[in-house]
Amino acid sequence: MIVTATEFKTNFGKYLDMIAKEDIFITRNGKTIAKVVNPQISAVDSLRGMLKDAPVDLDLDSIREERLSKYEDHV
Repeated sequence: MIVTATEFKTNFGKYLDMIAKEDIFITRNGKTIAKVVNPQISAVDSLRGMLKDAPVDLDLDSIREERLSKYEDHV
């Protein structure tokens, strides 16, 4: 969700509740100045569903293994 700084300050409680479901981008004069995220959601969870053709069982270990396998191919 994208909100202005004024809107965020005015309705702070409302946006605190929303952070549990989605990231909030705060703008001032039309430019993004901050991103508020839920620290309880891992980066993997927030990316799941956004990555095209990502496996359903995507987790940190499988990401690490895939990344390391790319380096092994170049040796």
